[in-house]
Amino acid sequence: MPKQKHRNLGQQRVLVLSNTKKPLMPCHPARARRFLKQGRAVVYRRFPFTILLKDREDGYIQPIECKIDPGAKETGIAFVASFKRGNVCIWAAHLEHKGFQVKQALEKRRHFRRARRNRKTRHRKARFDNRARPEGWLPPSLQSRVDNITNFIRKYHRFVVFTGFTVEHVKFDMVLMQNPEVSGIEYQQGTLHGYTVKEYLLEKYKRSCCYCNKTDVPLEVEHVVPKSKGGSNRIANLVLACRKCNEKKGTKDIEVFLRKKPERLKTIKAGLKKPLRAAAAVNATRNKIVRELRAFGLPVTTTTGAQTKFNRKVQGYPKAHWLDAAVLGEQGESVELLSGSILHIKAMGRGSRQSCKPDKHGFPRTKPKAKAKKVKGFQTGDIVKAVVPTGKKVGTHMGRVAVRSSGSFNIKTKDKTIQGIGYQHCQLLHKMDGYAYDFTD
Repeated sequence: MPKQKHRNLGQQRVLVLSNTKKPLMPCHPARARRFLKQGRAVVYRRFPFTILLKDREDGYIQPIECKIDPGAKETGIAFVASFKRGNVCIWAAHLEHKGFQVKQALEKRRHFRRARRNRKTRHRKARFDNRARPEGWLPPSLQSRVDNITNFIRKYHRFVVFTGFTVEHVKFDMVLMQNPEVSGIEYQQGTLHGYTVKEYLLEKYKRSCCYCNKTDVPLEVEHVVPKSKGGSNRIANLVLACRKCNEKKGTKDIEVFLRKKPERLKTIKAGLKKPLRAAAAVNATRNKIVRELRAFGLPVTTTTGAQTKFNRKVQGYPKAHWLDAAVLGEQGESVELLSGSILHIKAMGRGSRQSCKPDKHGFPRTKPKAKAKKVKGFQTGDIVKAVVPTGKKVGTHMGRVAVRSSGSFNIKTKDKTIQGIGYQHCQLLHKMDGYAYDFTD
């Protein structure tokens, strides 16, 4: 398949508002710097970086489509504008979910409640289906993924005028991934099944050979227990291997093939037992995401994973969530990309859950946590810039702040945590909104 030449257009665009806070067309960072230097604009928001023009009330806006590639752990998001020369990705981000943390928190609460009931109310008659769930209900760990995406769209819709949404509406066939023989040879050998299994294995094993860890080489689906020795096509018997390792292993047992690499053998066996949680999460949330996007009143287009992979391969782009989002569309549709750093958004929570600390019996021993307090105008989770002129902590520090009533704050930077910085040295850059921001290459 021939690769198309593509050009990178520099850094992602800066979002622009008019003096009436009406969204305008995003501009190049160089132009934004010029506006700020001339005094024609001010910084309105740090994440996403947005400027407000003082001398403009209106402007021409070109069509911008928001493209979303949902995932179990991360979701890729790209803003694609339509110009005369073609489609151009002008802004992109990775949105990291906290669904697994939500699940762990709920399991911890469940253990506390179960232990308390066993101690105090063993006589109570068992109750099961006594709580009605509304239509479209999802478990909290999955609902948090949907909420992250819809909250993102709701927030960014204030800074960018979207003309529509494009979503990858992928479906994993869980039955065939577990047991391909269950529905007959015709369906087992279909193109959809082959694509689904290969894509799942690529994601599971990080696009590397399980035996030698090589990347950026053609990978083949390899049977741990060879089919000649009774091995099946179940997902629990499949790994990825490069051509050299696949031929070297042949029909050997994996214990024999990796007898000199016990740690790698242990890792592979542990990976084979992992459940299909990621695929199940995508399956459960895909329809709910589309319904929530349609509530914005804009056209919603869905595409398949096969179309995404085809467009990415034709244009010669590497695998990444934001790249998958950028190339969503009709088969063969091309898009010009960004270069440089991409915004990484991580869901952290607002810290407003009304939780109590339990005693050894599982009963509350403290009062519910009040709303996050503010100290000297700062709140835990705010992104601040601290300029310390003297002392052991002299220098400029930027990161998330943890406030104390004494006015001595802790600042968590990218590399470390600096403790005991006075509030008078801090300058607020971005208010706490439940997300952490960083730039990744």
